[in-house]
Amino acid sequence: MINFNSDAEAIDSLVVKYKELKEEIHKVIVGQDEVVKNVLMSIFSNGHSLLVGVPGLAKTLLVNTISDALGLSFNRIQFTPDLMPSDIIGSEILDESRKFKFIKGPLFANIVLADEINRTPPKTQSALLEAMQERSVTAAGTQYVLDKPFFVLATQNPIEQEGTYPLPEAQLDRFMFNIWVDYPTYEEELSIVKATTANNKTNVSNVLSGEEIIFYQQLIRKIPVPDNVLAYAVKLAGKTRPKGELAPDLVKKYLSWGAGPRASQYLVIGAKCHAAINGKYSPDIEDVQAVAEPILRHRIVRNYIAEAEGYTVEKIIKELL
Repeated sequence: MINFNSDAEAIDSLVVKYKELKEEIHKVIVGQDEVVKNVLMSIFSNGHSLLVGVPGLAKTLLVNTISDALGLSFNRIQFTPDLMPSDIIGSEILDESRKFKFIKGPLFANIVLADEINRTPPKTQSALLEAMQERSVTAAGTQYVLDKPFFVLATQNPIEQEGTYPLPEAQLDRFMFNIWVDYPTYEEELSIVKATTANNKTNVSNVLSGEEIIFYQQLIRKIPVPDNVLAYAVKLAGKTRPKGELAPDLVKKYLSWGAGPRASQYLVIGAKCHAAINGKYSPDIEDVQAVAEPILRHRIVRNYIAEAEGYTVEKIIKELL
């Protein structure tokens, strides 16, 4: 049982644990500070993340390292065009006594890495969608509850789009963060090559247990939010809707679709988490702004005018902020 005298004391302990977690992860992962921060924030906020980046940027290694530092069970699923829902959920088999027995699939883990999620057909994507939203799966008419905590960290390659099935908006909306994984700097790449071409084995220590993660998730939900911060988050999401009353001219000109109410919820939860890991007991507008880009990036759709004029989603979000 985890006991603290007050919520403030619990937040102070979260700051310490978060720093320890980052130190352990950076034993293996060089740079990528923003990516590590956003993945950890999505875990503490009980959300899922989509990591978008070209091959070879250590997306899989990052997720593996985080699962080691968190002491959680981890499964990697390589998504391919022939993957069936039963391949990820599990299936029923006849055992020796001629009775049906359910064999659990790789979705039954605390952290699931869905590698190249856009390579699998919609039928399998929808099976993953149920698990992400309901934290349970249905097989042969029976519902099975997944272990807590449960996170899906999916990766997507932004360049090679042949033979892919674009993620439907409904599924993209289930991801709290869309995290862009960029190339390392020259110095970082030098450190990576030096570390990975020698015979060095780095061990990552376990910093947090599953029980502690659930405790901190509940703690973040309890953090109070001032009315002006709530209003700012809801207005920010509202400004992205071209047909909405809050939409500025920029949005009416360049966007086809805006973010739904789930974006407002995630902006508030993300702001609470951002405040907590920085030792604040309540979020302010700067905390909402800090999480706005990864939360809104995959929820707004540009129109052909924006594409023709080279107006990126990121540029539109920056101007809205």
